[in-house]
Amino acid sequence: ATEVAAYRIAQEGLTNVRKHAGARSAVVSLRRGESLVVRVQDDGNGLPEGPRAGVGLISMRERAAELGGTCVIGAVPGGGTVVEAVLPISAA
Repeated sequence: ATEVAAYRIAQEGLTNVRKHAGARSAVVSLRRGESLVVRVQDDGNGLPEGPRAGVGLISMRERAAELGGTCVIGAVPGGGTVVEAVLPISAA
């Protein structure tokens, strides 16, 4: 479930970059420790003032929450947007 959530969150983050950001570049990173951290950052227009959470933003947050994780979408200093999801890794 964590792998699927990570994939879908990264996919939606990149879709938002393509559709809305007007970015020159985007970086997707994964970091595994006690949790899996999925991060999508772009150098685009950033978030509009008073952004409304659309279906994509809501679904990223819901996917993370269903696993007991978090997903935060925010502005990058100097321009751009970052999506960072922290997903628990189950001990197998």
